[in-house]
Amino acid sequence: MTTNLNIQKFREELRRIVKAREVRLLGILNCTPDSFYDGGKNVTSDKAIASGLKMLEDGAFILDIGGQSSRPGAIDISAEEEWSRVRPVIEGVLSARPNAFISIDTYRSSVAKRAIELGAVLVNDISAGSLDPELIPTVAAHNVPYVLMHMKGSPQTMQKNPEYSDVVEEVSTFFKDQISRLRTLGIEDIILDPGFGFGKNLQDNYRLLNNLESFNSFGLPVLVGISRKSMISKALNCEPSESLNGTSALNSIALQNGALLLRVHDISEAREVSLLHNHLCNS
Repeated sequence: MTTNLNIQKFREELRRIVKAREVRLLGILNCTPDSFYDGGKNVTSDKAIASGLKMLEDGAFILDIGGQSSRPGAIDISAEEEWSRVRPVIEGVLSARPNAFISIDTYRSSVAKRAIELGAVLVNDISAGSLDPELIPTVAAHNVPYVLMHMKGSPQTMQKNPEYSDVVEEVSTFFKDQISRLRTLGIEDIILDPGFGFGKNLQDNYRLLNNLESFNSFGLPVLVGISRKSMISKALNCEPSESLNGTSALNSIALQNGALLLRVHDISEAREVSLLHNHLCNS
């Protein structure tokens, strides 16, 4: 069992914001050369640490640190290379901000285990344990909160003509089955992520967003990660670098439809969205 004391603090805060229906932001910190939008921006540890600290200053609730790109067609790297990318960043951020909440964005049990032991309080797994059978047992053994995300296929295959008879129903059934499995293993603190862009076409993504509120029936916080994704740039016929305004628009809709957590590249702009949403809800 880990001695990471921040895990309990994070768990208590997560449960509090769910009860209060308060919006929080996850800052995307990709320590990769090939992520779809910010690949290479934080490829050195010093740059990544500085970016992470700036996100915390701007209002990020938690930093989601990843060393393996999950963009469509991404090249798989070894667990050791992934760990070598994220370890110094986790260390650097926590050295400067010991009480900061860190999420490890990985589907590998070995990376998750070492990150938790180093101070991570959340495991954000795109695969629901399907890419490493030891990932879920590792989460359970360390009693750490977990992001359960829906993905059809793998990053290498997920966008090759994904098909659904009803994408909302399929994701709902997936959540129901996987929540039961996780709770059987003792994992109670679960965040739901419909997996925008992970094995969905443009219409699928917008159908999920339009029906996002249906996932609140599980009584768990819903996370939305649409920041600068192709569902925006394709619809607007623009580049990801030009999709900040579209991201803000869809983040606002996500909050209106029941999301509590936004996973974003641009913290200041997302914070403005969340503040305006709060004013709307309290009016």
